[in-house]
Amino acid sequence: MVFLKFLASVVGTLGAYALYATLRLFYVERSSPLQSVPGPKSSNWLLGNLKEIMPNEVRALDYLPQENWTRQFGRTVRFNSFFGFGQLYTMDPKALNHVLSNAYTYQKSEVSRYILGKIIGPGILLVEEDVHKKQRKIMNPAFGPAQVRDLTGIFVEKSIQLRDIWVAETTSSGGVALIDVISWMDKATLDIIGLAGFNYRFNALGASGAVRDELDEALATALASVGLGTVLQGLIPFLRPVPTPVDKVIRHSQDIMTRIARGLLENSKKELAESGTFESGRGRDLLSLLVRANTSKDVPEHQRLTDEDVLAQVSNFLVAGHETISSGVVWALFALSTNAAAQTRLRNELLAVDSENPSMDELNGLQYLDWVVRETLRLHAPVTATGRVAMCDDVIPLSTPYVDVRGKTQDSLRILKGQPIVLPILALNRDSTLWGPDALEFRPERWASPTPSLPGVWGDMLTFIGGPRSCIGFRFALVEMKALLFTLVRGLEFELAVPAADIAAQPTVLVQRPIVLSDLKKGNQLPLLIKPFARS
Repeated sequence: MVFLKFLASVVGTLGAYALYATLRLFYVERSSPLQSVPGPKSSNWLLGNLKEIMPNEVRALDYLPQENWTRQFGRTVRFNSFFGFGQLYTMDPKALNHVLSNAYTYQKSEVSRYILGKIIGPGILLVEEDVHKKQRKIMNPAFGPAQVRDLTGIFVEKSIQLRDIWVAETTSSGGVALIDVISWMDKATLDIIGLAGFNYRFNALGASGAVRDELDEALATALASVGLGTVLQGLIPFLRPVPTPVDKVIRHSQDIMTRIARGLLENSKKELAESGTFESGRGRDLLSLLVRANTSKDVPEHQRLTDEDVLAQVSNFLVAGHETISSGVVWALFALSTNAAAQTRLRNELLAVDSENPSMDELNGLQYLDWVVRETLRLHAPVTATGRVAMCDDVIPLSTPYVDVRGKTQDSLRILKGQPIVLPILALNRDSTLWGPDALEFRPERWASPTPSLPGVWGDMLTFIGGPRSCIGFRFALVEMKALLFTLVRGLEFELAVPAADIAAQPTVLVQRPIVLSDLKKGNQLPLLIKPFARS
């Protein structure tokens, strides 16, 4: 009887919370000033307009559904999510600068933090406010120019290994090889983040057959296990205590990741404690630099990260520094394969460098290589959009007024606490209003002239976003991309193996990737014809 009373009280409490949460959502929706913002009608009673923009929806490279919205309704739009609840979508640079600059007023949604947090833990990608400030302060030195300069040798070493593998493929194929560059680029960037991130050897480029590293497998399994049940737990908090088969899979993967990460952490701490420094050739990786910074006498005890905080960074490094960089280089090879003049001009610049082992400064001094990287990350941003939620009521300024549904012109937008906002990274990067009528063309030469001033931390674009939550590893990513392109384009020629019109983009959970329209069953791929460049 006592148990039944306890169970009834638990169910009653959960029911009351569910009712409160539902009423709160309806209050925010019905009282929201977004009701007066123009936008598309729901195309589905359950999903609203989400089906048009959800991951796995294959799209042509010159098409984004959101661009239709802004052409029809203006640069500030309201669209519908689950059950018709409204979200703000704005292409207004002033509004986006306001949101990014006030990063702790506009935070990542609790739902996304719950879902991803189950897998990668409380690392730099997910934590907010004071916890984020503390982690960022400790981690910033590890991502500075001097530290990335020391890591460049790892980038180049792995780039050369990948090039040599592809050269061997061409030799065994009679001079020209048909290669899916996505799978190989994933292996190269995985090896790089393992060595440069936490001195861990995945050996993905050297592995034979289908053997997969334990840490890589654990993270991939955890990410792949996220499905409707996990999403529902994120959306409906009172479902979170209910055990599911997926929870067991994720816990097992987490146990593996934690065990390996703890071993790496203990090795770094032990070596630092015994010698006061790291052996020659060691200690360059981000985890070792983080351990050294975290134990510095200059850092007060209350500002130091706990072991759990440091351990979470391993999986955070993997998620942030693997597929994103791989996707960027793959899209660069696609763009160069469709623009022979740009590929030739880039190769000529790279061949003018005497060494095949360039330093960071040499890579950054190559102007056309820099333009190619900029243009790739503008036109093919790996992460196409991200979201934020208002933590309090606010007023967002606009540079371009909009006309509301009542016909009144508005030069600002009032936002209520709990209102979701979409940051349209890719759409703004290729907006013809800002970039001109050739915004959808891959034209590296555009960077020879002044470009639009957008609220990003790098390159006048939103690819690495901006403000206090801008990508902490953007220098790392840029130099790694340059090292890979330097080595590959310098030694090889690339040509599309299918017509350019047959290549589309498919957003995944993390990044957008190429896919072949005539061969969708194979999933993401970019087949290129590759041959060694013959110097005259």
